[in-house]
Amino acid sequence: MKFNEDLAAIHAYLCADGCVIRNPPTQKSKYYKIDLRNTNIVLLKDFQERFYKYFGLKPNLYPGQRCQIGSKKIYLILTKEFGSFYSREWRMPNLKEKLSKVWLRTFFDCEGWVFCKTHQNRHIGVDSVNEQGLNQVKKSIENLKIKVIKKVIKNRKMFRLLIYGKENLIRFQQEIGFIHPIKKETLEKTIDDFVEYDWNVTKEKNKLKTIMLEKARIKKPYLVRIISKEEDNLKKLSKFLNSVYSINSIKIHKMINGLGTPYFELSINKRDEIKKLTKHNLINTQELDKIDKTRFNNSI
Repeated sequence: MKFNEDLAAIHAYLCADGCVIRNPPTQKSKYYKIDLRNTNIVLLKDFQERFYKYFGLKPNLYPGQRCQIGSKKIYLILTKEFGSFYSREWRMPNLKEKLSKVWLRTFFDCEGWVFCKTHQNRHIGVDSVNEQGLNQVKKSIENLKIKVIKKVIKNRKMFRLLIYGKENLIRFQQEIGFIHPIKKETLEKTIDDFVEYDWNVTKEKNKLKTIMLEKARIKKPYLVRIISKEEDNLKKLSKFLNSVYSINSIKIHKMINGLGTPYFELSINKRDEIKKLTKHNLINTQELDKIDKTRFNNSI
């Protein structure tokens, strides 16, 4: 069998959510089935179309359930060429990079997930009971310069691959991606959820206002704080506030959190400077609800 994109996808579909089976030899009635079980209509239609293009036969589609065909000829071809498709026994074929990407995309469309707990835990993951097959998947992803972590879920006798980090998620999106609509959209939102560590505040005023409204915290009537992991961000912000809005009395301190991790804090603590921040809508006045709002308004 000659591999092309259609066969690469068909093979991955069957390894992930499919089965290639026949009845036990002891039974009189004979059947040979190639079956993809998935609830997503996009994946079911993709499997159906690719199967028809490669084998010339169109499987029956049952929306929300499966895509299935009975064919002794194709059953024998697939099992002779690739062996078993059972969950513990499938193997990822040795493919060139272009076809490997198609196989991986299909496999993750079926078996993978995208998780986003905003600003805390963002990753792509996949589970399998097939350690050898998952090791092949891991190696193929790493060949695309995407870092992968493998874990053993002992209580479930399961193996897990995890992809963390903005750069790795972006590279996964570019090199592999999803056609599963929900997973595709979730990956886009997950990448957008990452904090932009280089603020580039010198480029435009709107950028500065966005940063100030998101990050400035009013701790007391005359104390505004902005925190960043990068000292350079606060230096650029201080310079911009001074040159554009004539805001002075800005201090930057190095701090250490409870875990021993360093960070930097910019503070503005003069009445006249706070007035300027309010005048130019550079702080979120809703934050005033956390302190004595009446006293703040009267003092300004």
